[in-house]
Amino acid sequence: MDLPVRPPVLPMLAKSVPAVPDSTDYSFEPKWDGFRAIVFRDGDEIELASRNTKPLTRYFPELVEALRAALPQRCVVDGEIVVARDGRLEFEVLQERIHPAASRIKLLAEQTPASFVAFDLLALDDVSYLDEPFARRRAALERALTTGDAVHLCTTTADPVVARDWFTRFEGAGLDGVVAKPLTAPYSPNQRTMLKIKHARTADVVLAGYRPHKTSTPQKPLLGSLLLGLYDGDQLQHVGVAASFTAKRRAELIEELAPLEVPLEEHPWGRWAEFLTANPDRVPGTQSRWSQGKDLSFVPLRPERVLEVGYDHMEGRRFRHTAQFKRWRPDRDPESCGYDQLEEPVSYDLRDVLGG
Repeated sequence: MDLPVRPPVLPMLAKSVPAVPDSTDYSFEPKWDGFRAIVFRDGDEIELASRNTKPLTRYFPELVEALRAALPQRCVVDGEIVVARDGRLEFEVLQERIHPAASRIKLLAEQTPASFVAFDLLALDDVSYLDEPFARRRAALERALTTGDAVHLCTTTADPVVARDWFTRFEGAGLDGVVAKPLTAPYSPNQRTMLKIKHARTADVVLAGYRPHKTSTPQKPLLGSLLLGLYDGDQLQHVGVAASFTAKRRAELIEELAPLEVPLEEHPWGRWAEFLTANPDRVPGTQSRWSQGKDLSFVPLRPERVLEVGYDHMEGRRFRHTAQFKRWRPDRDPESCGYDQLEEPVSYDLRDVLGG
């Protein structure tokens, strides 16, 4: 490709802050929950590169055609690939597109077509925009992009009051929070020059088991992640995992939790041992298309201990990301830890976000 900015390019990143800054020095926009992608176009040639510069083009054939219609002949654009269903983003559905079979990709492209949300411009024609301030990059992007059903221009605001409103309302459409971009900053690949504000919540969950760490050995056992559950009526459902412990703490937890170990057939999740393939709840001990050959077995524990974890938001009936261990809750009864404690986001139609 003969472009002023050529692949590979690592995208500009964001650092977490606790709240939307009360400043007009930023451009605020929704934080999309999809695949970050930089699009390179040189005539009919289009390449989609992931956050870690891996090729995504073959997985989204319908986007290639849409981008040809929407983008200038020669450009580099930063954005997000998303899949929407029933008025909200569906990351799980998006993940299904990373599949080795071309026939499967073609089918999914027809059944659950992806969209591209453009939010930054890195190059246009023979000009690199990397050193231009974001305000100029955004203005040039607005002039250059032709939007359509599958290609959208990310909505923005310079008003922090509006951004705080988006932070609350847009979550119901499956969005992840808000991003703040300094209006005068250049595009700095792989640098955390932007700000991101994500939802932070806590929940009391039941400890139901653990998986050994990938470096665990019989001589030096180490805990990898805690398996978490919530009660739905009298059924203990798998809701996610908590990880990120120090090496010392991983060893201590193995000893601390040993008295709770039980045979799988005596555990509430024992019935899941019969499953051999992935299932909608992604329960422990099952295989998935992402983990062929990977050992997903777990050590069952009597569901007697409760812990408080931090999480950002839910995806269906599970935590979207790995939860953060906060503290043990010896004052809580495991049976009292249900889904009713979780905060429900305001319902919001994604079409309203894209049309803003």
